[in-house]
Amino acid sequence: MDDLILAGHKFSSRLLLGTGKFSDSVVMMKAVKASGAQLVTVALRRFNKANPSDDLCGPLMKMKGVTLLPNTSGARDAKEAVKAAMLSRDLCGSPFVKVEIHPNPHHLMPDPIETYEACKILAKEGFVVLPYMPADPVLAKRLEDVGCAAVMPLGSAIGSGRGLANAEMIKIIVKNSLVPVIVDAGIRAPSEAAAAMEMGCGAVLVNSAVAAANDPVAMASAFAMSVKAGRSAFMAGIMARGVDAVPTSPLTAFLGK
Repeated sequence: MDDLILAGHKFSSRLLLGTGKFSDSVVMMKAVKASGAQLVTVALRRFNKANPSDDLCGPLMKMKGVTLLPNTSGARDAKEAVKAAMLSRDLCGSPFVKVEIHPNPHHLMPDPIETYEACKILAKEGFVVLPYMPADPVLAKRLEDVGCAAVMPLGSAIGSGRGLANAEMIKIIVKNSLVPVIVDAGIRAPSEAAAAMEMGCGAVLVNSAVAAANDPVAMASAFAMSVKAGRSAFMAGIMARGVDAVPTSPLTAFLGK
């Protein structure tokens, strides 16, 4: 089996799904099912047992085969991110955490210094840490060194739909990483998810691309197929690029006769 392995935890699906932008929980649940995603993100603010209509944790925990990936979205520094992670683990019991620290609400770029500091602490506390990070090969290795189970470079800005604008940096990260590389943010179309998988990424995480589609459930299914196709292509070995044309069926010998 070609499983995605994160700190010893195995997942057959290489598509992770975010839950932050769906119009309602019913559509979200249908999209999760259609995607086949086994790791699903949820923000701490959506853990609300007192108000079932605003609680995503409860319904997702009841879904067979789904593991919650709480994120620290909204944290402005390492201290806030660690606090959010601890609360999330207490509330849902998941050892996973997506460290997400973006102090500027205008561009939502991840803070590399605070992210590194939070990951150091959380890895020592036994979390399976997946940091959302700039597409920086040096930072990726530093995060790997402190015990992160994967690194999650952004394809482009959150919610921008600009696809793999950071493709060249992501390729360097993939080449040098000993843990899975999960592209997170900016992916707009299934073809872009397939392209990320073809370059050797271990998985992709999408949210807006599914939630903002005209038919989120159908789009979730399309992403599931594209991720599988991209992974299969990578494993099969994509042909090298050439400069000159090479005929697939040489005709010279035939014409000579």
